[in-house]
Amino acid sequence: MSEATFRFRVDDVLKDQFTRAAKSCDQNGAQLLREFMREFVRQHQETSEHEDWFLRQVKIGLDSANAGKLVPAAEVEAKFAARRAATRRQLDASE
Repeated sequence: MSEATFRFRVDDVLKDQFTRAAKSCDQNGAQLLREFMREFVRQHQETSEHEDWFLRQVKIGLDSANAGKLVPAAEVEAKFAARRAATRRQLDASE
């Protein structure tokens, strides 16, 4: 793995505070910054993947609606009212 130098400016007070905090964790600033960068990239990838999935789901829903495959609101309400009632019965039975 090749390495590159990453340089940026930060005010002296913050740098000193960061260096002391890193030492108190038995690490140096470079170790912490590398870990932060890895975690940031991982979170960004997860977020991007979720957004891609979500947009695909929205498109599927829109395509379905545009094709006339709709469920009347009353039918949806009835279905979930039945689910709520079943959940309440399970909760009452477990008490």
